Amino acid sequence: MDVIANPFSPGAGAPPPELVGRSEILERADILMARVRRQRAEQSLMLTGLRGVGKTVLLNEIGRKARAAGYHTISLEAHTGKNLAALLVPPVRELLYDLNRLAGLNHQVKRGLAVLQSFVGALRVKISDIEFSMDIEPFVGAADSGDMEADLPRLFQAVAEAALEKGTLIILLIDEVQYLSKLEFSALIMAMHRIQQQQLPLALIGAGLPILPALAGQSKSYAERLFAYPSVGPLSQADASKALQDPAQAAGALFTEDALEEIFRITEGYPYFVQELGYISWNQAHGPSIALPDIQTATPMAIDRLDANFFRVRFDRLAPSEKTFLRAIAELGAGPYRFRDVATGMGVESSTLGPVRAKMIKEGMIYSPAHGLLNFTVPLFDGFLRRIIPDQAILDED
Repeated sequence: MDVIANPFSPGAGAPPPELVGRSEILERADILMARVRRQRAEQSLMLTGLRGVGKTVLLNEIGRKARAAGYHTISLEAHTGKNLAALLVPPVRELLYDLNRLAGLNHQVKRGLAVLQSFVGALRVKISDIEFSMDIEPFVGAADSGDMEADLPRLFQAVAEAALEKGTLIILLIDEVQYLSKLEFSALIMAMHRIQQQQLPLALIGAGLPILPALAGQSKSYAERLFAYPSVGPLSQADASKALQDPAQAAGALFTEDALEEIFRITEGYPYFVQELGYISWNQAHGPSIALPDIQTATPMAIDRLDANFFRVRFDRLAPSEKTFLRAIAELGAGPYRFRDVATGMGVESSTLGPVRAKMIKEGMIYSPAHGLLNFTVPLFDGFLRRIIPDQAILDED
């Protein structure tokens, strides 16, 4: 088969050739944007799901649709290396100048820039280790207290009021929300609460791990009413087949039914894995039919690629004690897992594992789907751990 014509695209956030099984979430985003545009209250969205289910792809598609509708977007990816203020300031500045180009520097846009300057000065925001400032006087008394929970709502209000005066809508897209600090998440919730109360044209669509609802609830009790939390999970067998068959047919090939069934069995419908196995199977098949033997040939290659490029990058950054803990979880098979069973398997008291458990949750390696339970944030990670460390005793001795 022609590898150049291969329609499949495994990669971090890479759009698949066929976005299937996500119509309900996309429709909810459309409704959110349309209602907020008309200044009607609607819950912002926090997409939750494991790694590799396509949350980033959905955020990108929502952003594309928003821009096609004439709205303005701000896209961020939270991470531990930079605070929320530093991530926000450059795109907010760019947005305000974009609004200025719509019809000249009017009152609310000018005020928004002045409030942004106050925000920058009060929090001493640094961009690329260089003090960031603008050639505009700060708005004294607005977003200049140095308290993120007080200043971020004022900044959002000023930006949204500028959008209102220009007759447009702002969509704030934040990926990996779970990496925001507790203070930043609290400030973000408070900012969106103010926006919703005043029915201003700014909507938030975030994405992150399944711990997001719990983090939001711990931060502010009203967060459960402020946000909806659509779950992004694996594809159904029908949707996984469509994600493979439609692009293949468009490129002049065809998966046999038993090939599609085998791919679903191996990948369990997780979109990243479906794309990976589809990609390798295409390259290995002689075509134009991609049959079961092609999948069987491609599977070890796909697993090797996933181990090297998807799983190992997370595993290699762990300390030995953390690897031991996660390998002990994997020893129990497929999750979710009872925490006390993990401790029993390791021959220790549950209390002694508390610190490593908390760190692994903070690092986004595991999460707690319910009280006393654990699960991996990466699908099929238990199988990887058993492959990479086939004998738990060896790890215990290291």
